[in-house]
Amino acid sequence: MRGQLQQRGRPVGTGQRGQQHPAGGRPRLGSCRDGPEVHRRLRAVGVAYLAFAHEEPGLFATAYALPQQHAYQAADGGAAQDRTPLGHLRAALDELVDAGVLDRQRRDGIEYPIWSAVHGLAVLTGQGPLRDLPPATRRHLEELTLTFIGEGLA
Repeated sequence: MRGQLQQRGRPVGTGQRGQQHPAGGRPRLGSCRDGPEVHRRLRAVGVAYLAFAHEEPGLFATAYALPQQHAYQAADGGAAQDRTPLGHLRAALDELVDAGVLDRQRRDGIEYPIWSAVHGLAVLTGQGPLRDLPPATRRHLEELTLTFIGEGLA
């Protein structure tokens, strides 16, 4: 899943993943601080997540079916690059803060409602009650969800 996410997000990024932020030592998807570019990066994380869920439903289900609790905190307190989907989301949100698009006061914990919306749609359209939607309708719902998230962060 992580490789799929990285591979899908690559055309959108600058190819400088893992670049250290000088102030906080946090990983970044790239070095651009332009508002529209960081919004595209955030969208790319959601697109990759939904594409993976749709194209690899068995792996997607397996990733969240482990009988143990997942560790959602960076192992070293956030200094190393987190290559999980949640890590990519966090890095994109941090870039929105750095670009002045997202107010720092709104940043804390905002990854969870965003992840919930995207993951929920992936489950609903994968194995859930929306699984039989025509592909065009599913893509429309994905676009609505990602647009809703993007506009909510503006």
